[in-house]
Amino acid sequence: MTTAPKNVLAVIAPHVGGRTAGAGLATLFPGEANVTVVEATDEQPSALREAHVVITALAPVTAEHLAAAPELQLVQCASHGFDYVDLDAARARGVRVANIGSSGAESQNVAEQTFALMLALAKQLIPAHTALVEADWALPRLQRSLTELSGKTIGIVGLGNIGQEVARRAVAFDMSIVYAGRRRLPEETEARLGGARHVPLDELLRTADYITLHAPLTDETRDLLNAERLALLKPTAFVVNTARGALIDQDALADALEKGAVAGAGIDVFDPEPPTAALRLLKAPNVVLSPHVGGVTRETLIRIALAAVQNVTGFLTGGQPADVVS
Repeated sequence: MTTAPKNVLAVIAPHVGGRTAGAGLATLFPGEANVTVVEATDEQPSALREAHVVITALAPVTAEHLAAAPELQLVQCASHGFDYVDLDAARARGVRVANIGSSGAESQNVAEQTFALMLALAKQLIPAHTALVEADWALPRLQRSLTELSGKTIGIVGLGNIGQEVARRAVAFDMSIVYAGRRRLPEETEARLGGARHVPLDELLRTADYITLHAPLTDETRDLLNAERLALLKPTAFVVNTARGALIDQDALADALEKGAVAGAGIDVFDPEPPTAALRLLKAPNVVLSPHVGGVTRETLIRIALAAVQNVTGFLTGGQPADVVS
């Protein structure tokens, strides 16, 4: 007796590749799966209604979408983040939600992007480049604000797979490492990561020279860096965010930058994405901004697609999905 093929709806948001990226992902599935590629979850109502699995790459899966999918059993996020899926609604309907957290698919590039932003801030690369192309030898002006990473303290908020990759690089830069999170890591892991110390979040914010965010976006972590917590930072501290834009109160960060209460910020993620022209961070002083490029190199996208497809394929053939978050 043959088993009917399962229906997979691959929803790839336009700003992360859309149908072109989805077509490549679809080729990775075995013949036993019927794969439909769309750019919005409700783009093809019949495909959503018949879907057993939805793979989503930064495309929202709302309560309304879930209600319109009576056959749905699994929502697979092609990312570490899962904040764009209504977890409560999925839980209520008995639909599991998984990410690719344990695969480490994005860890390398997000860690590299974190250090690219840190180095750009420390070495004033953006104003230096802009000045030179405008025939302005800016060395005398920039010299007093140039700094080194060596000997500085990096505060890592969230020492999961990505946070640990950041810590490994911090060791190579001869930085001291403190981290905040719900749980302390085993002592042998801390030792391997350059003697990383687990501290309360407020202590991390008061002492770190670089604060870098690697926590998931949840109700508890939304606006984690609000005006009150940003006020704890040293005026010489830099903020880096390559996780989720809503972890920071963006207006509060713009206020701190404009007042000189924070030395600078490197931001790769925004709320919403793409950001609107009204976002004050676009014009704030001493910022380095990038359009959510952490996690989207050619190599990373291949690893993400393979991890998501592997998890879904295992589930469709009777296994249990990995990295279930709800």
